[in-house]
Amino acid sequence: MAKLLGPRTNDAITNIWLLLLRVSAGGFMLTHGIPKFLKLIEGNTQFADLFGLGSTVSLILAVFAEFLCSVLLIFGIGTRLSVIPLIATMSIAAFQIHGNDPFQRKELALLYLVIFVTILVFGGGKFEAGRIFKGR
Repeated sequence: MAKLLGPRTNDAITNIWLLLLRVSAGGFMLTHGIPKFLKLIEGNTQFADLFGLGSTVSLILAVFAEFLCSVLLIFGIGTRLSVIPLIATMSIAAFQIHGNDPFQRKELALLYLVIFVTILVFGGGKFEAGRIFKGR
């Protein structure tokens, strides 16, 4: 019982957990990115016009974050860099898109935000494809 409740951490379990967190968060976010990617491919660029950039540019930025960065996150390629656009996207979703909505509408974006900030702080763990490219 002392091992279970004690202050020590197990590197293997930590790395497995970071793998699970990274793959699941990226996979869940990909379910939001794929429809946006398909919408962009079809030429339907109706989207929120954020910061006066135009709806097409805003959609492209959302696709970059929610589709491309999610794929990079799943495979662990540039993990910390790949979560930065996701953090920005979830911040915009929570505080601008759903800023005036009740908490229940912004709750999912905030949950993703906490997960992506956690990955930014702790990295993707030992089981990243990026480590293979770096030779570690």
